[in-house]
Amino acid sequence: MTDDAPGQTPPSTTKGRFALSGPVLGGVAVALSAIALALSAAPYVGDSFGGKVRDYLIRNPQVLDEVLAAREAMESQSRVGAIDAAAAKNPSLLAVDARDPAFGPADAKVTVIEFFDFRCPGCKAVAHDYRALMAAHPEVRFVFKDWPILDRGEDVSSQYAARAALAAHQQGKYLAVYDALMAERALDRESIDRILADNGVDMAKANAAIASTEMTRHVTDIHTVAAALGLQGTPTFFINGKASPGIDPREVGALIEAAKKG
Repeated sequence: MTDDAPGQTPPSTTKGRFALSGPVLGGVAVALSAIALALSAAPYVGDSFGGKVRDYLIRNPQVLDEVLAAREAMESQSRVGAIDAAAAKNPSLLAVDARDPAFGPADAKVTVIEFFDFRCPGCKAVAHDYRALMAAHPEVRFVFKDWPILDRGEDVSSQYAARAALAAHQQGKYLAVYDALMAERALDRESIDRILADNGVDMAKANAAIASTEMTRHVTDIHTVAAALGLQGTPTFFINGKASPGIDPREVGALIEAAKKG
């Protein structure tokens, strides 16, 4: 999971494809706190202890990376465990919703669900390989949960993109629009409308669907499900009701293979 949901630390755009989020910053704080604690203990274990710690960390700065990585792994495992527990407690949260775009057999042994935002850098980074996963696993059902979480203030491009894609789905053109929206670096209303038109979407019907109360209810329901599951960012993948710890399509693919066997 990368970009944060509302109420979380806003995603940074300075880290390339993945956002620097609250848990990472928290991990840095923990690492620094551990060092401060060690140094504060110096008067009790000998005058040279603090100096030795300092010298050791200067000579071995990778120790900080190891501490941070361990902390991140623990936090990720804890988050995934909490999400899986919420899903197990209320299976209806991930039950079939006929309004969601879904591809693959309805009776598939394996179902993959993605919660995503079209402006999420992580979502865009994995979209091409994720679509390749779909092509490689035609026997798997893939469900798309358009979860717009990156709007701030008057900028509602994520909301508009989600509604536009769902409107395209009503006309049988979801995947083509999904691919184009993910490939577009800077989404705004003009570029989204252009993508719809370029992919043969009837704009009059799409505009009516985008503005409809039914669409508002659908997107609101997705937000409600995400909140009930305790999701913290996009993209988040579920394989047969269990959250993937990471977003790498290769990892998702491995979980698909495991689910097939299990």
